[in-house]
Amino acid sequence: MNAQAINIVSATKTGPYLLRLDFDDGSVQEVDFGPFLSRARHPEIRAFLDQARFTTFRLEHGELIWGDYELCFPIMDLYTNQIEKHASMQAVA
Repeated sequence: MNAQAINIVSATKTGPYLLRLDFDDGSVQEVDFGPFLSRARHPEIRAFLDQARFTTFRLEHGELIWGDYELCFPIMDLYTNQIEKHASMQAVA
């Protein structure tokens, strides 16, 4: 599937760091951002552990973003619900 053809049409907070994402092809994912945020080492990313800050997400041009792209994810990672890369992949990078 072509990543450029997929857009998020709605995002709803369903838990502390859990978002339900509805895509324009009818697919739905519930993405838990908690583990990603908890494991982040960068303080600007960890700042989104603050619930008030986390809930400032918005959709822009079919993409999920926070702030001025302070936090965003590749659409295919959200679509496949794989926002965290496996440790073995990080070791290669």
